Amino acid sequence: LLIICWLIRDSLNVKDLNGKHVFITGCDSGFGNLLAKQLDRRGFHVIAACLTEKGSRELLACTSLSLKTVILNVTDSSSIDNAVEFVKQETDGEGLFGLVNNAGRATPMAPTDWMQIDDFHTILDVNLMGLIEITLKLLPLLKKAKGRVVNVASVMGRLAFVGGGYCLSKWGVEAFSDILRRDMQHFGVKVSIIEPGCFKTGVTSSEVLERDLLRLWNQLTPEVRESYGDKYFDVRAQRFSMKRLCDSDISKVTKCMEHALIAKYPRTRYGSGWDAKFFWLPLSYAPTLLSDMMLRMLLPTPAASKKLAARVPLDV
Repeated sequence: LLIICWLIRDSLNVKDLNGKHVFITGCDSGFGNLLAKQLDRRGFHVIAACLTEKGSRELLACTSLSLKTVILNVTDSSSIDNAVEFVKQETDGEGLFGLVNNAGRATPMAPTDWMQIDDFHTILDVNLMGLIEITLKLLPLLKKAKGRVVNVASVMGRLAFVGGGYCLSKWGVEAFSDILRRDMQHFGVKVSIIEPGCFKTGVTSSEVLERDLLRLWNQLTPEVRESYGDKYFDVRAQRFSMKRLCDSDISKVTKCMEHALIAKYPRTRYGSGWDAKFFWLPLSYAPTLLSDMMLRMLLPTPAASKKLAARVPLDV
């Protein structure tokens, strides 16, 4: 009975959504690009933020005249201010019904001792600080419309297993979203978190990951390289893993985003993808001993670790 009641409640949608304004970041490609097209077909007034003029032109060419684009670099405060002013003009006093913080990047992603401090800033400034700044500056419009905030996190925001700033940024998105949800519930603003698994998008492109891994590998000291070994840095294995693990159907994510915007009672969290629902998110609840063991089986092992294990005597 409880399951039936939950399903009925989950299926209820907000009425009179036609013409509502939704602002989406990161619309050059991937999730943001597909979501902009979906919402445009639904009758929303979509304001799509793109990083490049090329991305903007391509999106405008395949959508209706009601969809507008604006150039946005979420690491640049003046660019954010320009985009916010554009949104204010487009909404014309009605307020903003939806904000989808989708813009993000994944690289550099590698073992922690391969990193420099700037490598962390590269990701955190986009995935976390940019998201926070754009949200803070649009909150007055969202409160006016009693709208929705949809923040794209990741399963790596629940289970950290890759070095670099990506997991840090997504844990930060989770925390910021939880705090924002509790603060904004008094003003009728709802906040949802999208937690995708592994999907084939621009940020998971094997070419991009391989190029960045090679850059990091080439700047390592000989001692660090030797401790990991040449087999650890094997782009063929990286490429195989991405092809095997990443789902090409990104609509599984955009359907969750759309539900968070149109549902009368949006969910707090949306696990997107079968790997997220049945592996990564359940593993995040497992005891640390078990999750560490599973991740050791999935991730490559440094050469120094193998040598250490070979030197440790076993008591029989």
